[in-house]
Amino acid sequence: MRERFRVVGGARLVGEVAVVGAKNSALKLMAVALLAQGRTTLTNMPAIVDVRIMAELLRRLGVVVDYDAEAGVVVMDVPASLGHRADYELVRALRASISVLGPLVARMGEADVAVPGGDAIGSRGLDLHAAGLEALGAEVHVAHGYLVATAPHGLRGAEIRLEFPSVGATENILMAAVLARGRTIIDNVAREPEIVDIAGMLVSMGARIDGAGSGRIVVEGVDALRPTEHRVLPDRIAAGTWAFAAATTRGDIEVVGGVAEHLGVPLRCLADAGCHVERTARGFRVAVPDEAARPAAFDVATLPYPGFPTDLQPFALAYNSVAEGSAMVTENLFEARFRTVQELARLGADMQVDGHHVMTHGVPLLSGAPVESSDIRSGAALVVAGLVADGYTLVSGVHHIDRGYPRFEASLRSLGADVKREPDEDWYE
Repeated sequence: MRERFRVVGGARLVGEVAVVGAKNSALKLMAVALLAQGRTTLTNMPAIVDVRIMAELLRRLGVVVDYDAEAGVVVMDVPASLGHRADYELVRALRASISVLGPLVARMGEADVAVPGGDAIGSRGLDLHAAGLEALGAEVHVAHGYLVATAPHGLRGAEIRLEFPSVGATENILMAAVLARGRTIIDNVAREPEIVDIAGMLVSMGARIDGAGSGRIVVEGVDALRPTEHRVLPDRIAAGTWAFAAATTRGDIEVVGGVAEHLGVPLRCLADAGCHVERTARGFRVAVPDEAARPAAFDVATLPYPGFPTDLQPFALAYNSVAEGSAMVTENLFEARFRTVQELARLGADMQVDGHHVMTHGVPLLSGAPVESSDIRSGAALVVAGLVADGYTLVSGVHHIDRGYPRFEASLRSLGADVKREPDEDWYE
């Protein structure tokens, strides 16, 4: 049954909220487990729909998966021989499915992965994935909607330079290189904390990796890896969501488990705009000292880490929609990630799109209306916007939000919001 959130405006979010394991790391770590026969355990896993989808994908490859969402634990028993086909029905719902490509080629010598679907946020081509695997000796082509990679004689180390520091390509190449013969040097790689998390798990499995978190990663291939137990790092995008929720509603939130160092640019932007930002013993806190005053609008330009994350861009739009003054939001990574703008406009936001720029002019208060989420972050940002709108806002497409935020409405209610989940009676297929 299709569901929506009913959000009553006027809430000032106050209190504490905990973040658990990072979605953008957890799903890839499940793919990492394919590289070693035996039982691998992941802890601090988020209770989100995407983990269930990834678990089903691994089961169809032959892995026995036990997911305890309440405990945040996934146990995977990986057999000696794996299947190699990731079907479209699952891959289309989860772009992270492409991360099984590198492990399957490295361990089994072949992989057929459906060209992924997922969020409607623009083109995310697979050319860099394919080029990296080809450099390692695989043959890669697209046939009947599948990306097919084969390496019957195994992979060999190579020097690879990415044209763009793609997170997904970095992950796939890294996971393939750990079992390649010889040394692999990957330049211009992604530097996200999630890359460091994946490298850390691989090292605990016996991989030899240097440079994760920098622009160059060096891998010395090994013959085999062993299963391990690994704790997923905290979700920096969820932590950033709560930071912006505090600022947008002129509230005061301590983000327990949040790592401020992973959000350097966004937290500096909020501090410069007049918000109080401080590290705490349990995470960090964001507060608006004078709840009667609107914090200042600020310019945003999304960039690869350590720049401003594209996943937080919708929250910057929601924040700027009610901030004091005008500002420019520039999206440098995904061309279709301004769908949030048209929905915010339905709430009364004053914004103009010009190519990959949005000019925002803050208004004192939005006006509640029905809106539709197009992806995980857009949906969550629209809920936050509804909290600073007169009346109530109906946010459809809750299934998107559920893919990234465990029990989102319960967390909001614990901070003082009036938000409830209900059937989306106005939606027609």
